[in-house]
Amino acid sequence: MGMNELCSQVYACRRCRLWMGAKHGVPGEGPLDADVMLVGQNPGAEEDETGRPFVGRAGKYLTGVLAEYGIKREDLYITNIVKHASPKNRKPYSDEIAACLPYLETQISLINPKIIVLLGAAAKQTPHVTGIEYFEVIHPSAAMRFPKFKEKFRLQIAELSKQIAQIEF
Repeated sequence: MGMNELCSQVYACRRCRLWMGAKHGVPGEGPLDADVMLVGQNPGAEEDETGRPFVGRAGKYLTGVLAEYGIKREDLYITNIVKHASPKNRKPYSDEIAACLPYLETQISLINPKIIVLLGAAAKQTPHVTGIEYFEVIHPSAAMRFPKFKEKFRLQIAELSKQIAQIEF
């Protein structure tokens, strides 16, 4: 299966109840040869409106902090563990994550990144593949909401920047 077919499947997905309240499936975006993949929790309201990942407040904050450390959004493949918005942006339930995991597994296989950045707790359920480095980061929405996480988030992104610089091309 190619990425276009995967995206079509996400748009038409009925594997769990989340599609019922969502306007768009949000498969992900970015270069298919990206060295770095970001995996978040689930699309929020703005993502549901646009069909694009991390375009709301948390996404803008994330993009800004990444840029401060020389990481360009357009160089990353960005997706979520769950592909439809959840009611009131609640954390996805385990059955919703399980329903979406085959999509994420396929994305990982197609992109074959060198680093997968796990944004927040839900993203930690991303399947681990041998040969890929996994890097855990506080979710940007938590960094925005809680001052105690803001500095830690920035330090994690600074460390990520160093890891990306060490990728052998």
